[in-house]
Amino acid sequence: MPEVLTAIRPGWAVPGGRVTLSGTHLPLGPDGPPHVLVGQLDARVALASQHQITLVVPPLTPGGTTPVRITSLPGETVYLEVAREVTTGVHQVDSPAFDRLGRLYVTQSGGRGTTVPVPIFRIGRDGIREPLAVEIANPTSLALGPDGLMYVSNRFEGHVQRLTADDRVELYASELGVPTGLAFARDGSLYVGDRSGSILRVSPDRHVDTFATLPLSVAAFHLAFGPDDCLYVSSQSLATHDPIYRITPDRLVDVWYEGFGRPQGLAFDASGTLFVVEALAGAAGLYRLDASGGTPVPELMMSAPSLVGVVFDPEGGVVVASSDTVWRLDVPLRPRA
Repeated sequence: MPEVLTAIRPGWAVPGGRVTLSGTHLPLGPDGPPHVLVGQLDARVALASQHQITLVVPPLTPGGTTPVRITSLPGETVYLEVAREVTTGVHQVDSPAFDRLGRLYVTQSGGRGTTVPVPIFRIGRDGIREPLAVEIANPTSLALGPDGLMYVSNRFEGHVQRLTADDRVELYASELGVPTGLAFARDGSLYVGDRSGSILRVSPDRHVDTFATLPLSVAAFHLAFGPDDCLYVSSQSLATHDPIYRITPDRLVDVWYEGFGRPQGLAFDASGTLFVVEALAGAAGLYRLDASGGTPVPELMMSAPSLVGVVFDPEGGVVVASSDTVWRLDVPLRPRA
């Protein structure tokens, strides 16, 4: 039978991520695995058989639609969507965020007791990174408010601030425990994940109450509202697996999915499908959870060495972040309106 290369999975990758080629009678000689090119770059083959070849996307692979081929199979080519680097040298604890003008906000969070001169950067559509030298210590999570302003949590000082239209800082709410994840509900209430085990609700008139209680997190809560007006929450514990929680508007808490090892950032696309970042070594990447059949079924969409956050561009495309680098993939995906 002829040697045939048929597919590559997942179809998206961050440089350094692992993808798998599938086919029939793939070349596997006595001298070792075949030579694979990603674009014009040599790829390291991690595993190989006559049906599958797992390779590491070279770290210097440029972004965009990239051909992948086995050099001993001329004419056999599959294509991989490689994310392009947006910025590096940052410190992300949660997902980046877009404002209404399509500008991307990223953080330089730092550790406890550390003050950095530029805690937030804003990246325009032209790719220019603008430093915002505002007085926000340890920015943690970001959320665009219904007023069009960007809200920022501070996990060490226990409050949430917001950036005004002229890039000043205002205190919005305080005494929030160890605030990490942020998400706005349709009624304008801000929900805050207190790492010590509470989901707090800040009403539009800034009254704070405890909305729900969850097991404490050793790192951070990550929050996103779904099309069902339920709040979806991920966190990290010392267990081998951590769930995705769903909290209904009437405060009922259930485990929506529990198959991830270390879930982090969450975001919904235009169809109302939840995407989750998995940070567990060996399974790291961006997953889509299809719940149309009732039980969520995960699909690895993007492979990456490590990720902490994800956000959809209102104009299309998806942005993912590791702790120090942000990438963009120009695929036709939008966040839920």
